Amino acid sequence: MAIDLTLSPDQLALQEAARGFADTVLSKVAETIASFHKPEERFEQIKPFYQEMVNAGFLKALIPEAYGGTEFTSVNFAVAAEELSRVDINTPTTLLGTGLGLQPIIRFGTEEQKQEFLPRFCGDQPLLAAFAFTEVAGGANFDTPDVKAGVQTFAVLDGDEWVINGKKHYTTNGSGWHGDGSELITVVARTDSSAPPQESLAVFIVPGNSPGITVDSYIDTIGHRATISPRIHFDNVRIPARNIIGSPGDGMAIVARAFNWTASAIGAACVGRMRAAFDYAYDFALTDKRSGPVPVIEYQNVGYMLVDIKMRIEASRYLTWKGCQLFDDTNGADEEIGHMVKIYASETSVQVVYDAMRLVGVDAYTDKTPIAGIMEDVLCFPVYDGGNMGVRRRQLHNLMKREDYDPMFSASGVTA
Repeated sequence: MAIDLTLSPDQLALQEAARGFADTVLSKVAETIASFHKPEERFEQIKPFYQEMVNAGFLKALIPEAYGGTEFTSVNFAVAAEELSRVDINTPTTLLGTGLGLQPIIRFGTEEQKQEFLPRFCGDQPLLAAFAFTEVAGGANFDTPDVKAGVQTFAVLDGDEWVINGKKHYTTNGSGWHGDGSELITVVARTDSSAPPQESLAVFIVPGNSPGITVDSYIDTIGHRATISPRIHFDNVRIPARNIIGSPGDGMAIVARAFNWTASAIGAACVGRMRAAFDYAYDFALTDKRSGPVPVIEYQNVGYMLVDIKMRIEASRYLTWKGCQLFDDTNGADEEIGHMVKIYASETSVQVVYDAMRLVGVDAYTDKTPIAGIMEDVLCFPVYDGGNMGVRRRQLHNLMKREDYDPMFSASGVTA
């Protein structure tokens, strides 16, 4: 297998188009949301920008062609996501949240479920989807075999309907644009309170406006200021029996595959935010003398820091592309590199932005530069989407404990 990290002409065109879209459209997000104090108000303000993403085809790019979409490969999604996240993290994260909500249907849904729910995301409306995964007490131990712990959202079959009860936090997009619910929510729940998740965990397709769904409140965050994190309650929510994806117990694999998709995509977002910090610090070094005789880039310490920052960005980008390629080649079954991308790129992004702050100096800790805001954004990456400590334990540590684990399997380029 040839090793080639060169973007194709189509990918270069996609990169350029995404860069232009970010510079002309998403560059206005920060000033638009700046005067709003409530998270739900800031979220509402990015609806026109999300609509522009829909108009540009980014929402449709989540959906397979068989259902009306123009599905990007994971690699192409990363190429675009890096450019978009360089300028604004909020609107691309809203798109990512929609993709996460749809992944269980795309990867595991029946043909009937795909035909019913996917084509509607290929139109011109700014539709949202959500993945209701995290419990009130957290999601780190969703897979515990202790039936009294872990997932405490339950779905009980009542005739030809499932009845869902439970509470979920950090349900990105789940509130919809105006608190009236997203187009659909894929809900992680257990079907039997006496059975462990290995036997009872399932994922259900729930229309976001179903009776019994309420937005309890909104969680505010120091970064990702216009990304919405509602607390969603499900009180006797009834859905057709056909809306279960797979069977009870299949939820373990469905959850894993959904987060496999986001892992490398988050790597691309990390690279985008790192680039934003580097671009500012680099321009600063070229132009600012700090009361000295020459621009500060002439000093070795500044030059070396810039070199180290740039090396980390490049390493994160190519690891991201590797993870995305394996996701594409294995149909999402890769168990290792994608999660390493999430951990490495997210933790590296914090170090990179911190080094950019050190290079610029105390002004980087104020509103005189964008770097403090970028730091607030990247601090989210290591702790969301399963959290890096949980990813280390659930995915990578468990993988390494298996008798058939081969440390060189991923490095060989093998894709099965």
